[in-house]
Amino acid sequence: MSRFQFLILSLLLAILAGADTEYDECLVLAPLPQGSLLASFNFKSNASLQSFEQQHFRFIPRSIGQILQHAKAKELHLRFSSGRWDAESWGARPWGGAKEGGTGVELWAWVEADTDEKAFARWITLNNALSGLFCASLNFIDSTRTTRPLSTFEPVGDYSETMLPNLHLLHGTLPREVVCTENLTPFLKLLPCKGKAGISSLLDGHKLFDASWQSMAIDIRPVCPKDRSGCIVEMEQTVDMVLDIERSRRPHDNPIPRPIPTEELICDTSKPYASLDTCYPLDISTAQSWSLSDIFGRPIKGSCLATNSQGEPTESVCIRVPRKHQVQVSETSIEHKDPSKNQRCYILPNTEAFEMTLPQQDSQAVVTPSTPRLYASRSFTGHGQERGGVQTLLTNPSSGTAISFVYFETLPWFMKPYIHTLKARAIDSPSPSQEDIIASIYYRPALDRQRGTQLELQITVPPSSTVRLTYDFEKAILRYTEYPPDANRGFDIAPAVIRIFPNSSSDPFETVYLRTTSLLLSLPTPDFSMPYNVIILTSTVMALAFGSIYNLLVRRFVGADEVEGYDLKKFKTRIRARLGVVKDRVMSRIRVRDKKKKMQ
Repeated sequence: MSRFQFLILSLLLAILAGADTEYDECLVLAPLPQGSLLASFNFKSNASLQSFEQQHFRFIPRSIGQILQHAKAKELHLRFSSGRWDAESWGARPWGGAKEGGTGVELWAWVEADTDEKAFARWITLNNALSGLFCASLNFIDSTRTTRPLSTFEPVGDYSETMLPNLHLLHGTLPREVVCTENLTPFLKLLPCKGKAGISSLLDGHKLFDASWQSMAIDIRPVCPKDRSGCIVEMEQTVDMVLDIERSRRPHDNPIPRPIPTEELICDTSKPYASLDTCYPLDISTAQSWSLSDIFGRPIKGSCLATNSQGEPTESVCIRVPRKHQVQVSETSIEHKDPSKNQRCYILPNTEAFEMTLPQQDSQAVVTPSTPRLYASRSFTGHGQERGGVQTLLTNPSSGTAISFVYFETLPWFMKPYIHTLKARAIDSPSPSQEDIIASIYYRPALDRQRGTQLELQITVPPSSTVRLTYDFEKAILRYTEYPPDANRGFDIAPAVIRIFPNSSSDPFETVYLRTTSLLLSLPTPDFSMPYNVIILTSTVMALAFGSIYNLLVRRFVGADEVEGYDLKKFKTRIRARLGVVKDRVMSRIRVRDKKKKMQ
């Protein structure tokens, strides 16, 4: 085959591969109580499995595709999160918690391998490669931070029955990792328009990391029909953030909050003391006006390849507000209203900027967030530097249905729990037995400096009740070289992962995930100045001893009369002459001083 024929064949394969690919993006805006705004960015890229295996990359970037192929990773889930989701105020989590991760960085993947040792080696290779790609410390996920959950996670992709036995699930967390702009930049580079057009043009590090809560997610999985013909590889990138509208609207040149001018105050005239010089401000934070330029600092810069399989443009921006709300958008956009729910969507213009403005509305017309299926909070108990305890409160808000879920914890090796102290007790309700609350327990103990503790519980919480889950643990003593630079701050403990089972087996897609907040563990901290003092003192003694011994071994000591060309009489004469000169100078100064005294 000639070179020209080879190039033509490669071009045809690339065209055929591109025919099976698809890209779609969507932004959903949902006003929340207390003057907050939920912004969910979703980017979805598809490629045929055949073109992916032949390394014909189009919408799925080559950088991450080759990493997955080299590490034999069939499914990947990566999370960058910071902040805390306020479930009591904001309601249920977006995407049912499926796109959410714990504080810091969380990664889990299904790796194909014959043995556990090969799977772990490929897992380390995957972590090192992703660490360089996303500018994160994923290379620090070693055996002490790696677990193998049993029932917390299940593969989302479609696999054949022959492949499932060779898939190994590995999970790792870095709760100490600080998510910043260095992680957002490579995230945007994976997109086709790379943040230059489409909804990704709104993503700015100053806005994203100023949010009350934010999460970036990457999910890659294979999707196959039932007959397993025409399988595709799907990569889904998600950015969720909760922005404070008032704080986001502050100008960049004057970010300091200042009092509202008197003429701009909206007063509550129903108060008996309301007058021209007395004002009780009306709380309008839940319905204040805003626009995309106010919140994100810029409008959307046109569309970015958002088409369906027929090549028609798709709805890229949606907002969830009541139907009677007024929304002002650019004239070149196309609006579609969904009568079944309080949502309206818009098709972006190709090249022109898209602006959306939500004027000030009635505060009572805000859509009430849905109630979460479970509330969870975790904290430390006890005191002292030797032992402690962990307490988790699990609340079921439903009044008629019990809720079952898997509670998964990963603890570092220096935090050693006592499983015999594990207790589960229902409060504010007739207390069932512990056996009725905890159905099963999987416990994998830690090995010092080799692996952490893995704890998986299957729990059932009765309706309208709260279960308190507690256990005690012991703190280990670390070597002084194992402490971080800010040792007195403490050690971050990864959040607990909760997987809530669906209410009925007829709808398996109701599985909900949620994470608790991370914990800060304080360990006995040595006085790091003492090793420094010991090192300095030891080095001084060693230097003195070495110098003295070196002089005795190397230098040669001889008598003064043995030195060639040395005259002792001349040396004594010189010394006497020098001493005479010094004596004369001193005596002359004494005489001058005495004369001055006599003259006075």
